[in-house]
Amino acid sequence: MAVATLGAVVLDCPDPTALANFYAGLLGGKVEQQEGWVDLTGITGTPLAFQAAPGFVPPQWPRPDGSQQFHLDLTVPDLDAAEREVLALGATVLEADDRERTFRVYADPAGHPFCLCAC
Repeated sequence: MAVATLGAVVLDCPDPTALANFYAGLLGGKVEQQEGWVDLTGITGTPLAFQAAPGFVPPQWPRPDGSQQFHLDLTVPDLDAAEREVLALGATVLEADDRERTFRVYADPAGHPFCLCAC
């Protein structure tokens, strides 16, 4: 028997509104300001939320002496088209050289890694 259900994935960042707008451009949904953080509502799957973290230091990927903390796997029908879109939204490429793989790794504007997956 489960003790809890997953309510949301909350990302620490320096600018919650800006990062919520990035993910709204990527996943759709609506950016809603709450007291102390920002929610992305109206998306399929687990809700995302964003909170300000003073002194935020983005994860490094790959980094043998530290953890990436977490990453999101985002399923897309066309990797090339999705890559163009996420780069236009402000993502950066972390690992996408192997064009034969079914996934590519990027970072959002705050530095959190995520994968586009054609799985």
